[in-house]
Amino acid sequence: MSRRADGKLTAETFPGEKAQDECGVFGVWAPGEEVAKLTFYGLYALQHRGQESAGIATSDGSRIFVYKDMGLVSQVFTENDLATLTGHLAIGHCRYSTTGSSTWANAQPTLRATNHGTLALAHNGNLTNTGDLAEYLAKNVPGHADHANHATTDTEIMTALIASQEGKNFESSAVAVLPMLKGAFSLVFMDEHTLYAARDRHGVRPLVIGKLDHGWVVASESAALDIVGAAYVREVEPGEFIAIDAEGLRSHRWAEATPKGCIFEYVYLARPDTAIAGRNVHATRVELGAQLAKEHPVEADIVIPVPESGTPAAVGYARQSGIPYGAGLVKNSYVGRTFIQPSQLIRQLGIRLKLNPLREIIEGKRVVVVDDSIVRGNTQRALVKMLREAGALEIHVRISSPPVKWPCYYGIDFASRAELIAAGLEIEDIRRSIGADSLGYVSMEGLVEATTIASDRLCTACFSGEYPIQIPVDISAGKHLLEIVNKHE
Repeated sequence: MSRRADGKLTAETFPGEKAQDECGVFGVWAPGEEVAKLTFYGLYALQHRGQESAGIATSDGSRIFVYKDMGLVSQVFTENDLATLTGHLAIGHCRYSTTGSSTWANAQPTLRATNHGTLALAHNGNLTNTGDLAEYLAKNVPGHADHANHATTDTEIMTALIASQEGKNFESSAVAVLPMLKGAFSLVFMDEHTLYAARDRHGVRPLVIGKLDHGWVVASESAALDIVGAAYVREVEPGEFIAIDAEGLRSHRWAEATPKGCIFEYVYLARPDTAIAGRNVHATRVELGAQLAKEHPVEADIVIPVPESGTPAAVGYARQSGIPYGAGLVKNSYVGRTFIQPSQLIRQLGIRLKLNPLREIIEGKRVVVVDDSIVRGNTQRALVKMLREAGALEIHVRISSPPVKWPCYYGIDFASRAELIAAGLEIEDIRRSIGADSLGYVSMEGLVEATTIASDRLCTACFSGEYPIQIPVDISAGKHLLEIVNKHE
């Protein structure tokens, strides 16, 4: 953690091997309920999607209250904080930055005064035409920069665009703006009276609707519905805009749907107890492990997962292969959650901050170790070394996704292509690099089959390089595009 100018702590994360998560969004319309607490617990269920900052906005019908700060959901909000967030509807957000730095100014929800009241908005995804939209605002919306609150996110751009419209209400303003947006976005937003949600025409990021006894919920994942006791109704459809108020839920189709759901949600991003497009994520991951065992069998004594993301696939591999399953690695769940930065010695130990082997399980064994992906290769290299030091006779690495060769521009903060180990090396080269006795990735065909979704309805860009949405021509600025633009203005 580090400190802002006002003395408050801000989150810093250790540079990791995994693809970083994106964001989680949650919205609730429920008169008579403690909507701030419902939102808190909804965000708690979505914490895996973003750990840098968290925020909640509520409305009592006449005013919107917002509280947000850097850190985990449990660190940002106290019981007293939630007690001040009164009202009958709320939206919430937990963030991992993909556009704009990890700063307090970029925490969400955003807030803007408009001709129709106050607008609060939260976003999961990443726009690919942020630069063009920022230029449009600079030319067509006088005083835009004066109201941006120093935020440098595509979320702030969207908020400003909706607020600048001269439609008769928020709905018409939002529907006018949505076709201007390119890229991936799942939005929840609100005014003083109504909860809104929208999804891009490709449905890259998940967004679901749930029903309470006396209200409605919208969330990034169905697991967040479960934690607040909402019954799953359906997904927000790609290209759909919805509004929820005292008259119920109404829907508007703002674009024709061309589904391209993110396949990496099934591999790593989503919680295993979530369902996406009707397919349970845990079941998909178990099936991926079974497929791995069929495609890359090996004689071994034990199958162990890299917890937690590799666990379902390891179970599937063990079942299919008949090799016993064991918990050979212990995970420290609190790494990256501490206020204290590691010393140089501890930092050099790397993966031991997160994982430690159980020698009595591993020693003298031929080990199959199952993980969900390899990004840079640093974690697997350290892991193989650690397992050998713990006495493993052979180490066979199995990966429940194809090689990650391309970065994501739709809301996942992957490494650059130059940093992706599979972008420059063949599988045998990667095996030698990490020091394993063998290495096997599941095939693209096996991955798609495990999802039970047609391949033409999935985005596989990080594996295939086939981007369903046009990416920016100049990607050199990365997520700091708006900061660079603002610096030169």
